[in-house]
Amino acid sequence: MVAEGGILALVPARGGSKSLPRKNIRLFAGHPLLAYSIAAGLQAESVDRVIVSTDDESIAEVAHEYGAEVPFLRPSALAQDDTPDLPVFEHALHWLEEHENYRPEIVVQLRPTSPLRPSGLVDEAVRLLNEEPAADSVRGVVPAGQNPFKMWRIGEEGFLSPLLTDGFKEPYNMPRQHLPATYWQTGHIDAIRSATILQKGSMSGERILPILIDPRYTVDIDTARDWRRAEWLLMEEGLEVVLPGRPRRGLPDSVALVVLDFDGVLTDDRVWVNGEGTEWVAAHRGDGMGISRLREAGIEVVVLSTETDPVVKARCDKLGIPALRGVKDKAVRLQELFEERGLDPDRTVYVGNDVNDLPCFSLVGCALAPADAHPAVRREADMILKRKGGQGAVRELCDMLLRAEGRGR
Repeated sequence: MVAEGGILALVPARGGSKSLPRKNIRLFAGHPLLAYSIAAGLQAESVDRVIVSTDDESIAEVAHEYGAEVPFLRPSALAQDDTPDLPVFEHALHWLEEHENYRPEIVVQLRPTSPLRPSGLVDEAVRLLNEEPAADSVRGVVPAGQNPFKMWRIGEEGFLSPLLTDGFKEPYNMPRQHLPATYWQTGHIDAIRSATILQKGSMSGERILPILIDPRYTVDIDTARDWRRAEWLLMEEGLEVVLPGRPRRGLPDSVALVVLDFDGVLTDDRVWVNGEGTEWVAAHRGDGMGISRLREAGIEVVVLSTETDPVVKARCDKLGIPALRGVKDKAVRLQELFEERGLDPDRTVYVGNDVNDLPCFSLVGCALAPADAHPAVRREADMILKRKGGQGAVRELCDMLLRAEGRGR
């Protein structure tokens, strides 16, 4: 008897790649590219298993490290440049049925080359397919950047002929607003019934439901330029995506304490030094106003800094907040602070910009990073602020907290 049912997420990741060698395990914003698709499957509530289909031992090892199963290695004949998806998925399903007596009801394809996925995408695709029994599959699409009614072929005689007419008279001369909406399929997700693959011999079938994806997430990594653009979207634009590692947390419902690093958070991380060794830093007046309003709302604010220069104390005195200076181990001192004041770590928000802040991130309810924080910090932060350190990042956070408290503006 074959055990049928359940949802399988399958990540196809072959070893060969000519345009970007070893791209599936190349570090993308700090994690192997493959890890983002694995995370999308693992973090989906509807998915029962996440399996990587690969022909490569190194990829298999990385997949294991990030929590995926690799119960088999794909034959090399199914890992060529021109190998289509269908035989890869047929192989995986046949192997699972033969060796484990297991056949999932739905298979979710998560291509590593589209790593930027909004949270909830996998669960939504599965839900759509479950709610429409007549559908063969669900496919991710975005609005097409160019309308095919404006596209042409060049005929044998050298003249242009329209790609599509679809009953319209000269659609290529019509305003685009009068043309039908068209969509472009992305590589983010396909949810397919196993029967569609095994019985119809198709990765989609004939009845395909769309799942609309915000076009900002449109990424298909094939070249170095694609790679740079995708990393920029993740690191600089602050897109909310499914990331490897722990799920990202939102702001606590009730915040009692805000802990701020000094350099790079309350300042722009630069310093001016005169001949006598006196240091000057640049701060943002809006941050001061935000902190003042937080304190009025009953939210404590503390600065935690490794810096010993008097400029830290002077600025914090001006703001009316305590400054814990010269801290060697921020995580230890933060835990001491919780005990000294009887504060709940889950009601604490931490803002840091450099790697020495990272040990504190797991100790609090939510960790944030300014827009120009170190890349390693932005990767681990729960939220990335839109403003830079010393240029209103703290005010941005203060305004967010005040709005949550019903005291916005």
